[in-house]
Amino acid sequence: MICEICTNTANTLFRYSILPALSLDGIIHLEVLDHPFNGEEFGDFIEGVLDRMQPWPLPQSVLVMDNASIHKVPGIREMVEER
Repeated sequence: MICEICTNTANTLFRYSILPALSLDGIIHLEVLDHPFNGEEFGDFIEGVLDRMQPWPLPQSVLVMDNASIHKVPGIREMVEER
C-alpha cells in the first residue's frame, strides 16, 4: 500500500509517499519520501522489512504483496527467498 498525502501550506503544495509494512501487531517498518518510490527505494524498503521479520513459522514470518508493478522490480523475489 503506497499512500500519497498532499498538504497545502502558504500556497505551497507538499506531497509525500508513505509505504508501511503492517502486521497483526501494527506497523513493523515505515518509509516516508517526498517523491514517488522507485524500484531501488522499494528494494531498500523490503530490506528493512526483512530485517524485522522472523523465520517460518514464527510471528512476522509471512510477507504478502499484491501484483502492483513496483512489487515486480527485478531482484525482489530473490531477495525475499534468500532470507
